[in-house]
Amino acid sequence: MSTENLPQSPEQPPRKPRVAVVFGGRSSEHGISTVTAGAVLRALDRTKYDVLPIGITREGRWVLTADEPERMAISERRTPGVEELADSSEGGVVLPVDPASREVVYSEPGSVPKALGDIDVVFPVLHGPYGEDGTLQGLLELSGVPYVGSGVLASAVGQDKEYMKRVFTSFGLKVGPYVVIRPREWERDEPGARKKIVDFAAEHGWPLFVKPARAGSSIGITKVDDLAGLDEAIAEAQRHDPKILVEAALRGREIECGVLEFEDGPRASVPAEIPPPDAHAYYDFEAKYIDSTPGIVPAPLTPEETARVRRLAVDAFEAASCEGLVRADFFLTEDGEFVINEINTMPGFTPISMYPQMWQASGIAYGELVDRLIQAALRRSTGLR
Repeated sequence: MSTENLPQSPEQPPRKPRVAVVFGGRSSEHGISTVTAGAVLRALDRTKYDVLPIGITREGRWVLTADEPERMAISERRTPGVEELADSSEGGVVLPVDPASREVVYSEPGSVPKALGDIDVVFPVLHGPYGEDGTLQGLLELSGVPYVGSGVLASAVGQDKEYMKRVFTSFGLKVGPYVVIRPREWERDEPGARKKIVDFAAEHGWPLFVKPARAGSSIGITKVDDLAGLDEAIAEAQRHDPKILVEAALRGREIECGVLEFEDGPRASVPAEIPPPDAHAYYDFEAKYIDSTPGIVPAPLTPEETARVRRLAVDAFEAASCEGLVRADFFLTEDGEFVINEINTMPGFTPISMYPQMWQASGIAYGELVDRLIQAALRRSTGLR
């Protein structure tokens, strides 16, 4: 029988990839993560992607939030939070745990759970523990859902400054002097642990920087000029992480460089320089995000210095087995040597953050940067790779 005169079913347009933007979280960087989410949501091309904003409260509850980026900005020197954006004070979002399904489910007490449809990729803009440190990445690996950024190992290495430095040293990258105080060490012999820091200061001199070993955004960091300020600095760092890192001050210029994964491998942006902020002792959280201390992009380096720091940034990306994106932070010392301070596997990502600014100066605008990261995630599979 001929089918020429039978009515034809109209072809269904292809479904747009669905992007879940996950933000907030349980760390002290909750607020800046929410600000970052607003910027990403604003930049996502809605003709190309369907978007599902999912917030994680400070207590760890996953919630649906309004897709209203304008409510996710810093206002009156205050960062926003997921709790004020949540659609419900009781409802929760559940990701799939079966790799054969990518369906997200929403439930409220006393109600039938509601399917929200499949997600194709997660853009996790979480900073700090319980999001940037490999924990969320492990959950997404179990779920079989692709995601933007580094995998479990690289995320964990990028979060723990001690092991980050150990990895870099093993690959021949130069790091500055440091000493680590672990929680059990402090609990078993507090005077001995404190003496370890004092002896380190005697060898390398003051000032020292006392930091939480597994935090970011310069939260919990204290510049200590002498012995009198040491105990208060230790207590402040331990408020954010029981494991602390103490670093010797390095004399030199602060240089940053962005790395982005392209189809043919990682490439580095033009570098930026962070000048000493006028109103702050160093480049702390308020200088970064509240007062928006401007960086110099591109950094005023010689062509040879620029090429060298870009190469080192890619070397750091590869050493830690990173994927997607990294911001690599260096000191250019007075004798012309680049010393790597740290990498950030999910750097600050607001339009005024240094990572997007460096790529803007390299010819990739913010919206294209977001798109490239999503496309890179969609190209990768989950699991061993």
